[in-house]
Amino acid sequence: MKLSRGMSVFLLAFGVWSWVIWPTFLRNIWKDPRSWDSGPTTFFTVHLLLVVASLTFGTVIGVLGVRGLRATRNTQS
Repeated sequence: MKLSRGMSVFLLAFGVWSWVIWPTFLRNIWKDPRSWDSGPTTFFTVHLLLVVASLTFGTVIGVLGVRGLRATRNTQS
């Protein structure tokens, strides 16, 4: 399957966006008083899993974007 340059840029931007947004979200959840009660609460654990999954998906999608850009650059040469 071939990705267009525009789609590859979009996928890469999505990956970068994920790495900008989700760590900030985790810092905010970390500071939330609902996150701690003599240890991590269910509220914190669920949000931590959400962050980990989102960063994983964002990384995979970003890598696909990079690979798509490299493929379009190689075919244009």
